[in-house]
Amino acid sequence: MHGRVVLVTGGNAGIGKETAVGLAAKGATVAITARDATRGAAALKEIRERTQRSDDGLAVMALDLASFASIRAFAADFLDRYDRLDVLINNAGLVLQRRQETVEGFEMTFGVNHLGHFLLADLLLDRIRASAPARIVNVSSHAHKGARHGLDFDDLQSTRHYRGFAVYSKTKLANILFTRELARRLDGTGVTANALHPGFVASRFGRDGDTGRLGDLAMVFIRPFAINSAQGARTSIYLASSPDVDGITGQYWYKCALSTPSRAAQDDDAAHRLWAVSEQLIASVDAGA
Repeated sequence: MHGRVVLVTGGNAGIGKETAVGLAAKGATVAITARDATRGAAALKEIRERTQRSDDGLAVMALDLASFASIRAFAADFLDRYDRLDVLINNAGLVLQRRQETVEGFEMTFGVNHLGHFLLADLLLDRIRASAPARIVNVSSHAHKGARHGLDFDDLQSTRHYRGFAVYSKTKLANILFTRELARRLDGTGVTANALHPGFVASRFGRDGDTGRLGDLAMVFIRPFAINSAQGARTSIYLASSPDVDGITGQYWYKCALSTPSRAAQDDDAAHRLWAVSEQLIASVDAGA
């Protein structure tokens, strides 16, 4: 990975941080994002120590995926700092017990897990194309299978009914549909797009009260069956760096192997529709600015 530039969203904790460690150890130039400057700085220090890297090839940058202004400012800063982007890893995500909204008024889980990354990828896409062969890796989850009936395009913002994990499952489905349509649109450019399930990881994801008391209690019982963050990062690292996946695109992976997503996740009409709706939602904000 020497000479290659990698961007990992949410790289200050959990599998994002372990992904950054793994790719930095392979010699990549790695930029991680963090909402909190203190946590970001601590993560960068840890990555440097664990990889014994003292060069300028590691950096942390501020990014809040719940704010279009932050996303646009980040993208402008990134494009100014780096003349290439070989691997974009859309890793950041959240699950919330109660419905919240982003700065622009979108439901928070959908806004961060899908729409924020959709906008970020769009803003960086020309640089990624210019760096081809390049890769886009989207961290999804087997939780997408919980959205058995697909996306509710009449209620993407979950205003009529909100259940935290059900909404999370739909956003993970959106990650895969986004990946499929992105791969189709990038066909022949030398840029691949793949999605993955990292496994059930014992990180801080879904903790700190985000899923409520029942969610915290459930985690106490199921956490012993979880893998650690380093194990959860293996497939992200594999898809970002392995020559074995050169040219493979539009697929879903688990444990560094091809996996079959749900039927709803293979709906190319839904993937195309989600792309169009996502563009319309972003344009609606721009028009009102």
